[in-house]
Amino acid sequence: MIVGLLAAVGASIGYGVATIMQAVGTRRAHGMAAFGNPLVLGGLALDGACFLLSLLAFARLPLFAVETVIAASVVVVVLLARPFLGAPLRPVDLAAAVGVVLSLVVLAAASGDQPPVQAHGVFLTATVVGAGALAVLLAAAYATGPAWLLGLVSALGYAGVAIGARGARTDGPLLHVVLQPMAAVVVGCGVIAVVAYVRALERGPVGLAAATVSVVEVLVPGLVGAAFLGDTVRAGWLPAVVLAVGVALAGCVVLARSPANEAAGG
Repeated sequence: MIVGLLAAVGASIGYGVATIMQAVGTRRAHGMAAFGNPLVLGGLALDGACFLLSLLAFARLPLFAVETVIAASVVVVVLLARPFLGAPLRPVDLAAAVGVVLSLVVLAAASGDQPPVQAHGVFLTATVVGAGALAVLLAAAYATGPAWLLGLVSALGYAGVAIGARGARTDGPLLHVVLQPMAAVVVGCGVIAVVAYVRALERGPVGLAAATVSVVEVLVPGLVGAAFLGDTVRAGWLPAVVLAVGVALAGCVVLARSPANEAAGG
């Protein structure tokens, strides 16, 4: 449990720092030249490292806990946006950040080590088909789709990454792990999520896309994990978990729509 929790927290902090690095870097170089900026490149590398950490967490903790912790990266973004981007920090942002952090403490206390699972049969087929359907929806919505729809596609893509990582086989020869269908789901959904999110930012406000991702990427994997993948909470902790997830999501939505997050996304 400790390893998974540390991995999730590390990924959350890293994602927030990477966002600020990329935001600062893109203010110093524009267009394709931004990809030559050290801060942008460093941010992308940090994103990759955080992704690997998140896979470690998905294999050890319930999906609702990992996704809530990762969604809380917006706390890091908002807190760092003031000193590095000069963005205002509202009192409501501070209150939301405190609420999110306290909620994560409750989730950490309620989560235990989860048994490894290997999805197969109908669930595996449904996951692969769902990823394919999401790719088709992205292709149809990319050119003229509204920002809310692209944000939803991105959020479902991130949810697919979590579900695929939780249901993937992680033991045995490396070649078997890499070539399993769930590995393709993780990679495919990751690409869909990133492409859809970037397009959503082009067509609408940052806060709308970020808030959509924050909510959907917690709720969908959490429900799937509890219903099909054996994710559980400690005995007697379910009401506290439900309340903590609700408070954390509300805080993430407030922070996602804050001026500081808009500055980082812009």
